[in-house]
Formats: sequence, C-alpha cells, structure tokens
Amino acid sequence: MIYNFNLGIGWASSGVEYAQAYRAGVLRQIGQKAKFIFTDMFPRDNIEHMTANIGFLDSEIIWLYTFFTDGRIAPVTYTLKKLEATFGNRRFSRSREGARVKYEFEGANLYYMAYMVDETGDRVHRVEMVSGGCLIRKDYFTYCRIYSEYYAPLDNQAHLYLRRFFNEDGSVAYEEILDGDAVMYQFPDRLLCSKKELVGYLVSRLNLTEKDVVIIDRASDFGQIIMKNALPARVGIAVHADHFNDGNTDENNILWNNFYEYAFSQHKHVSFYIVSTDAQNKLLREQFQKYIGICPQIVTIPVGSLDELKYPESGRKRHSLLTASRLAGEKHVDWLVEAVVEARKTIGDISLDIYGKGGEEGRLRELIARGKCEEYVHLKGQYKMDEVYKNYEAYVSASTSEGFGLTLMEAIGSGLPIVGFDVPYGNQNFIDEGKNGYKIPINDKMDKKERVRKLTECIIRLFTEADLDGFHQHSYRRAGAYLTGEVEKKWINLLSRMI
Repeated sequence: MIYNFNLGIGWASSGVEYAQAYRAGVLRQIGQKAKFIFTDMFPRDNIEHMTANIGFLDSEIIWLYTFFTDGRIAPVTYTLKKLEATFGNRRFSRSREGARVKYEFEGANLYYMAYMVDETGDRVHRVEMVSGGCLIRKDYFTYCRIYSEYYAPLDNQAHLYLRRFFNEDGSVAYEEILDGDAVMYQFPDRLLCSKKELVGYLVSRLNLTEKDVVIIDRASDFGQIIMKNALPARVGIAVHADHFNDGNTDENNILWNNFYEYAFSQHKHVSFYIVSTDAQNKLLREQFQKYIGICPQIVTIPVGSLDELKYPESGRKRHSLLTASRLAGEKHVDWLVEAVVEARKTIGDISLDIYGKGGEEGRLRELIARGKCEEYVHLKGQYKMDEVYKNYEAYVSASTSEGFGLTLMEAIGSGLPIVGFDVPYGNQNFIDEGKNGYKIPINDKMDKKERVRKLTECIIRLFTEADLDGFHQHSYRRAGAYLTGEVEKKWINLLSRMI
C-alpha cells in the first residue's frame, strides 16, 4: 500500500492536492493500492465533496478525525426529514433562506440552524443549536452524525471546549478536549496530549510493513511524527516547491525551505525524494553533495500526466490567450490583465480568458472594470479544462514561483506556446526559448511596471513575429514526455525498487 500524507484540501486547491489527485489516477492505472490521508479539520465542508471534486475515490481517502471511528468517507445524504425525526413531539416552525433552514421550537428559547449542501436540496451538512441566544452545539453529518462540537459562552463569545466523534451506531469513539491552543484526545484506552500524538497514533494503527511506502507531501507540521512511526515502511518525500532560499545561500551554507528542512536533515531515514522536473533534480543532487556530502536517491516524476494530446477541431481563436490558476496574489493575474490591455493597442482583436477561483477575484473584477476591457478580458470561473486549452492560440503566466505547473503541462498538451517569467521550475521546464514561447528574465530589482512591460512586449512578439504553427508543433513534441504511459513507467520503476 502507498500511504500519502497531506494537510488540507479546498474547493480552490493548491497544486499539491491536484498533484496527489493525478498520482491517485496513475497508481490506480498500474494496479497499485493507495490511500491519501488528510489531517486538517474541515468545519465548513464535507471532505468527501472536495476530494471527489478533483478526482479521488472515496475508498482512497483517510481523514484523521474519522479514522478512529467505523464511519466511511461519504457524500452528505443526511436529510431534513431525518433531522426532524429527532425532534420527537416538540412543535416547531420552519423557514428557509437559501442554504439555511431555521427551526424554532414552541415554548422554548431555542432554535436550530441547519446548513444545507446547496440552496435547493434537502441534504444537511451541519446543524447549529442556539439556546438563550448562546451557541451550545454543532452537529456534523454525512450519512450519519460524524461528530459534534460543544460550546459555552466565554468573554461574550462562543467558546469551543469539546468535540465528540461518533461511530455509525451513535456510540462515542473518542473525544477531543480543547482549552485555547491546548488539546487532548481521550480514547477508551489512552489519552493523547497533542494533535501530533494523534497523527502518530494513526500511523501506528496502519500496521505498516516493509512492503508499504509512505509519501509525505507536506512535511512541515507532522513530518517528524510520521517518520518516527512509519518504520519499517519506506519513506519518500515529495518536493512540490522551490526547496531553498537563494538569497540566503552562499558557498558554505544553504537555507532550506522550511517545508523540507526537517526532511532533508533526516535523509538517513528517507528512502527517496521525488521532484517533478529534471532541473530541480540536478540542482538538489548538487546541493546535497556540496553542503551535506551525501548522494540520496532523487527521482524525477511529473506531478501530472496527459492521457492524450488535444488538437483543435475547427481552428484556434485568433490572438486568443488564456491563463488558469488559483486567483491568488502570488499568481499576479493582474499583471496579465494590464499587459493585455496595453497589447490591445497593437493587436486590436487580442483577448484573455482567466480560468480559476480565489481571493483575488473581486480585485480582478474591479481592475477589468477600471480598464474598460470587459469586452476582451473575461473571468471564466472554475472549469474542467480538458477540452478548453485547444481552442486558444497561447498560454500566459505571470507567476514568479511554480514548482511544476500542471496548467503549463496541460497547455503544451494542447499545443500551446507559453509566455512567462524565467523562474524555477515550471516555465523553465516547459518553455524552450524561441521554439514554443518566451521566458522573460526577471530579478528582484524589477518593479511591477517593468514586469508588465516585458509581458506586453513578449505577447506582442508572439503574435507578430513568431511562427505560431511551428510553436504549436514544438509544444506537442515536448508534451510527449508527459503522456500517462510515460509517467506510469516512472512510478513502476520507483515502486519496484521500494516494495
């Protein structure tokens, strides 16, 4: 079994979660059983809805908090009718506003607020119980009640002091006792005094053998406790981002990224490190040798794959650009908007479609309105992108940090040239300068204005000077190395050495 450890997941997940979802599909395809373990708490959503949304199977998911119960990972099927059946003979009134349903009970200073999965259905994710104006309890459901939170008023706020986790039959599996930042977990046969101990207990309960492999995708919080309890399994570390700080590294010392510092220092207990590009593999090998004097096993396995190359069915839209990412500050999508507005002065029919969701959406909408570019710059929202890229002429990115770049891989899989900054490792990996795009040199002294100007220049150059047909064909040739069959071979080779 391959056990993969991560922290959280969301509706606008990071590249780590998408990389895991890709890995799940590849491991399925080669007949290798795998589990993906998430350790965060998810009070706003059911974890199954988010994991299924990006392609995981329910049977592949382990959630730290329900691992110790007999409940299954499952979508929400608990209904308002089931909830009302628990009210007994109490008389109540019911009102609904969107995804919230309120129950008020006659003769009692008490009401329930049910939070639904959506605005029209009857599936209940959680219920808040308010007595005398004070929140006293929250119940969370999938097909049954999975846990409850208990609150008491403190300093005019609802203070969470207990979580109780249930088995399918309603019996208590264990409790989480909270006091500010302090936490304890009470089981019938033991008391654990931190979340790290809870994670360690989970790992110990997996009963790992030398035939199992543990891959840690996020090691900063729980890497130590996972590694301590994983033996005799083989431990691998997935490196998803730039692994060191260049500005604080010299000939004698290197400053590792906090996410990987512990995992690198414990190299004796790590069977392999996985990186997603050959460039990062080469650099990491050189750094291990230079600064630590060791040569660990480092393998390059792309964090995604392409089932097939995608070709347009009826030509590409002329002078069309797209970008796809979380709408987060570090993606600098606003620079792309400004660059396209400027490029429009030269290329009168240029357009930019922006795919993705995130915290910057409101700011981008305001920027588009101020720039009066609504006609040719569009926020498209979250999309299943498989058949989207092939309709465009080129892909643009303003990100200054991209460990791999799944969207970059998908873009070349549809033959798109790419314009982006010359930063590790994604753009450097997928763009061959002057053959299928342009890598823009960048340094810390360049201000935003200069970066936007250089993006503008390269976009104009792409549409006025480049052999676009030749660029499209070169991207298709580069994409061949990322076909699923090629990635499957890399996983088979690695696992055959481990198991």
